[in-house]
Amino acid sequence: MTNQGFTITDQKRDYSRFGLEENPFPFSPVPRENPRIYCGQEHVVDTVSSTVSTVLSSGKSKHLVITGKYGNGKSHTLKYTRSLLRDRDDIVVGYVSQPGEGFVDLYHEFVYDLGFENLQKIAYEYLAAVARDVTETDPSGSSSMESLIDEGEVLLSDLVPPAIRRLSDVTQFADFARALVHMVYEDTNLYAWQWLTAEGIRYEQRKEMEIHTALDDDTMGVRAFTAIKNVLLDLGYTGVFVFVDEFESIARLNTKDEQSILNSIRHLMDQNSEGLCMLFGCAPEVWQDVMSEYHAFSERIGQEVALRPLTDEHLTDLVGHYLETARGSEDSGTDPFTEDSLEIVLQRSQGNIRQVLVLCSNVLDKAIEQDRSAIDKDLVREITF
Repeated sequence: MTNQGFTITDQKRDYSRFGLEENPFPFSPVPRENPRIYCGQEHVVDTVSSTVSTVLSSGKSKHLVITGKYGNGKSHTLKYTRSLLRDRDDIVVGYVSQPGEGFVDLYHEFVYDLGFENLQKIAYEYLAAVARDVTETDPSGSSSMESLIDEGEVLLSDLVPPAIRRLSDVTQFADFARALVHMVYEDTNLYAWQWLTAEGIRYEQRKEMEIHTALDDDTMGVRAFTAIKNVLLDLGYTGVFVFVDEFESIARLNTKDEQSILNSIRHLMDQNSEGLCMLFGCAPEVWQDVMSEYHAFSERIGQEVALRPLTDEHLTDLVGHYLETARGSEDSGTDPFTEDSLEIVLQRSQGNIRQVLVLCSNVLDKAIEQDRSAIDKDLVREITF
């Protein structure tokens, strides 16, 4: 069987002709988990910064929706903001790729993004706070608490009853309190994790942890979400930041389910006037429908900011910053892209960031294949026709 003309190789392309170590533009322009570059859109930067800073400085809840057409940078904006916040140790940040078919799906994605280890760390932190009150030990945090338990200097039997009582008071949700405490038990922590993520566990597994309810509907999801936030505030955290992407997917739901998830998010906001910040990425046409049909929900969102197509100045900055990440020498602006080539890139992409990145990636590779000394407008036209 012949290869029908295919040539497959693992040999890397050499971009050194252009002073580059690699093609810096993504082959598939899906936002990185921790983006390093954010260009233009000063009005968006200002609005997002103001929203986040207000929550951090005041502790009061505030929310924002970021609108923009497909490819204009909603996901990138959310993930970039998340990357700036993740290093802070006084907040918890969760990313939800899409809201799903109901609030319990949104809750599930949030807790999953938070992760098993972080949730277990919160459980140990809470036991440490209780230990400082009911024992003569002084654990400084989760790691020291875990060590004291492992070494037998503190017995779980002494900590768990007061911890559950205190957690139940803080969360008003006794089953959540028991599940969180069981995150530190080797025999049941996976069951506790499954219950806390709303995956569902058998009755026998719940009975082993003395949990009486299933976390399986939107009302329970709101209660559990609020419980997590209240536990964190009780531990001294500033708040919880939730980034909900592709919010326009709610438009695919039937009217009853769409109204249900919007009502659940509204209830969550109403029950959490402190320590909660939700940022939504949504297509503008869907957000317009939400504002016109669901006033009770849209009124809870403090502000809307719209991503716009790139200008020629923003495009130059974007391309320059990407090229800079792959240069081993001094900055050379947008070389090898000529000024007139970028004009065609802007024209063909209509300022859509995703299309800009795909086009620049393809054009750069084509220039290498053709041994070009620069990327001019003719090459861009050749690629786009």
